[in-house]
Amino acid sequence: MRTQIIAGNWKMNLTLSQAIELVDGIRYGLIFPGEVDVLVAPPFLCLHRVAEHLQESYIGVAAQNLFYEDQGAFTGECSGKQIRDAGADYVIIGHSERRQYFGETNEIVNKKIKAAFRNELTPIVCIGETLAQRERNEVAAVIERQLGMGLVDLTAGEVSRLIIAYEPVWAIGTGKTASPDQVEEVHRLIRFSLSMKFGGQTGEAVRILYGGSVNPANSKELLALPNVDGALVGGASLKAPDFIEIIKNIKS
Repeated sequence: MRTQIIAGNWKMNLTLSQAIELVDGIRYGLIFPGEVDVLVAPPFLCLHRVAEHLQESYIGVAAQNLFYEDQGAFTGECSGKQIRDAGADYVIIGHSERRQYFGETNEIVNKKIKAAFRNELTPIVCIGETLAQRERNEVAAVIERQLGMGLVDLTAGEVSRLIIAYEPVWAIGTGKTASPDQVEEVHRLIRFSLSMKFGGQTGEAVRILYGGSVNPANSKELLALPNVDGALVGGASLKAPDFIEIIKNIKS
């Protein structure tokens, strides 16, 4: 049985005091979340303080990115070693905004996944198609390419421990949400692809999240889908009541 996950990606939002106020609002607003892993991904400048503040809570902490080297002359970057030392256990890799604005390729994503495992961080690997790719009926090809190139040289054991987040680019921050049928179709494709490449046991073990304008109103239906193991939440994770409502909507 796969434990479901609700992860909040704060992106480039919140000051340190606002970050602490938000996580307090979540953990004291929902004392017991049930059988679900709850994560937040603060900006780098808030990471250590938030992780320290949440040590005795049920909320885990993820970084929003990492560099693929462990140290060196890479101005402005943060390594897996530094992220782990700051108190995070997870890291988001390959988010579409990183791919779009910072030129991250599938090859770079692959190197970052390896760096995460090297530093005992659980990667949350983002994949998804653009609207143009969907309109050209290229969804399956895009997903297969991102998985194929992103997971090169990983073992079945490593793949079984990572988390995949399907985020159709056209639904991120736009208010548009993929229909339940569209979401289930792609999640089923992802699981099938992983099973073919790494074995059925691995395919069944990997947790696959949906992300793309997830909110309290649409989350219950999305989280009830057979191959959806949780959500990577953007804007709604910045409001404690909304984030709590999404957590409560997780299927039993």
